[in-house]
Amino acid sequence: MSALLKVENLFGGYHRETVIKGISLDVNKGDFVGMIGPNGSGKTTLLRLMSRILAPQKGNIYLERKDISAMGLKEFCQEVAFVAQDTTINFSFSVLEIALMGRIPHLKRLQLETKQDMEIVEKSLSMTDAWHLKAKKIDELSSGERQRVVIAKALAQEPVLLFLDEPTSHLDIGHQIQVLDLLKKLNRQTNLTIVMVLHDLNLASEYCNRIVLLNEGKVFKEGSPREVLTYQNIEAVYKTVVVVNDNPVSSKPYVVLVPGEK
Repeated sequence: MSALLKVENLFGGYHRETVIKGISLDVNKGDFVGMIGPNGSGKTTLLRLMSRILAPQKGNIYLERKDISAMGLKEFCQEVAFVAQDTTINFSFSVLEIALMGRIPHLKRLQLETKQDMEIVEKSLSMTDAWHLKAKKIDELSSGERQRVVIAKALAQEPVLLFLDEPTSHLDIGHQIQVLDLLKKLNRQTNLTIVMVLHDLNLASEYCNRIVLLNEGKVFKEGSPREVLTYQNIEAVYKTVVVVNDNPVSSKPYVVLVPGEK
């Protein structure tokens, strides 16, 4: 199978600091990839490199066999959407205006949104339970509401590849499940390829078909949840004692923390 996204011997970071150290990785069409690892392992940096926010120090990244550094920004944004962890927006746009920004890569210069663009945006906001917020200003929303709006903006781009950096970090458990259920539904029904950074190992286990475990800027282990989420791998990387059982409902690996003091 030809990879949708191919990372070859990638090095990258900030200024003179190298965070990502020689990572090679394939993401196939239709994958739902969860990137996990302790703080400082390079998850967000790798995501920023793959989404062109950072330029590599060394190595190559290909999207559908095209070097992403050689692609025009508009072309790249028609194919790829990115949802950052920080959803702060410094201008008082309405929710509808924010979501409509997702259509910009598909519009010609100075072209106004069409009826079809409006329908796509309405659908995206409805899917993330944010359509009722359309008239509100983005700076009037809670962090969880703002997160759902930013995800809707990304969906409005109609990407083939969606990057998300901890999309559930500001959400209550109800909306965590709602957002991840939505992403899984889009993954299954539209073959949307998703690469997502998560801290919650159990959410990664439940929703992702592949997991990439990072440690110190390198891939420590990648594979299915059952291959990656073993107590040996988790204890080696996170330096904490855990028990891994099967979830009684889904039969997926379920990680239980063992307190140091009882």
